[in-house]
Amino acid sequence: MAGTSRHDHEMAIKARLDLCKTSDPVEKVRLQCLTRGSAGIKGLGRMFRLMDDDGSRSLTLSELSRGLHDFGVVMDKQEVGELFRGFDRDGNGTIDFEEFLISLRPPMSRSRQAAVQQAFRKLDRTGNGVVTVEDLQGVYNAKNHPKYQNGEWSEEQVFRCFLDNFDSPYDKDGKVSLEEFYNYYSGVSASIDNDAYFLLMMKNAWKL
Repeated sequence: MAGTSRHDHEMAIKARLDLCKTSDPVEKVRLQCLTRGSAGIKGLGRMFRLMDDDGSRSLTLSELSRGLHDFGVVMDKQEVGELFRGFDRDGNGTIDFEEFLISLRPPMSRSRQAAVQQAFRKLDRTGNGVVTVEDLQGVYNAKNHPKYQNGEWSEEQVFRCFLDNFDSPYDKDGKVSLEEFYNYYSGVSASIDNDAYFLLMMKNAWKL
């Protein structure tokens, strides 16, 4: 994505610095995700979904602890317990991981949220809530890609590479949901202080 690699680098540095100053467990997880760049929170979400064998969309304390550890988030047992209790509001021993992931997203202004939704709606031509290679045809021009021009990649390979910007590095399925799109752009948003600059970037990237 245009402009995001530089922002990712700046965001990772800022997140590492902020990590030294916080004792809040939610903020610790958020910042450790952001040190991985824009796709960090989305990658954690994908890992939790892979762990959700029974489709309950919930996590026990041990599952949360294992997921964070496997993703490389460094927290002691006490901090993970405090984090879990903060989300287990009814005390039933499980937490809703979608709610957990939403709380990890760096907050976005309404204008930024609207721009992200607008871009997703433009991409999701079939209107089924998931962006696929088929959706990109006619919206994203693969023929300008250098690897298409030199014959190295097919049009479909260019589209898959494009979707990989949003897909998790741990489980690429070539499909992007609105939630994944949001998780990705909340990471990008965290690295851009100025609303006007973020909106301009979205307009240029998606011709909104």
